[in-house]
Amino acid sequence: MLLRVSLIFLIAFISSNKMYHREYHNNGKLKAQGWKIENSKEDFWKFYHSNGKLKKQGHYKMNKELGYWYFYSDNGKLEMEGHFNDGKKVKWWLFYDENEKINHKCQLKDGIKNGYCLKYMDQELKSAEKYKDGKKIKEWFSFGSFKKENKLSDLK
Repeated sequence: MLLRVSLIFLIAFISSNKMYHREYHNNGKLKAQGWKIENSKEDFWKFYHSNGKLKKQGHYKMNKELGYWYFYSDNGKLEMEGHFNDGKKVKWWLFYDENEKINHKCQLKDGIKNGYCLKYMDQELKSAEKYKDGKKIKEWFSFGSFKKENKLSDLK
């Protein structure tokens, strides 16, 4: 019984340390906002450029980016989006041009290209590249030749 009461008290104490936090740029505009437990960023956060436009948004766990994030230019346009795990870019990342159309998308592992990168022009696939530990090992300019040498399931 004493253990159960102590555990409930501990959970209540940890929960009470979760606070909503805001930071401001020198010009007074909001710089960042999100949840903290003590000094650790947790859960959903938003960051802003000094002009007030959204800069990036996503989740944290123990001060490290986690899950799906979005990044924006200082004029508010989507620049890139993708997955984080333990603070490192992983899986597929999408990169956008100035018109917010996909320019390229790449598979990343620990923040570096590792897998395929697909390049687009005017929303049309133009080439595919394959990377190993950040180094390009192959490039294709036709979908037919790409399919002959690769499994489409690798693009998942």
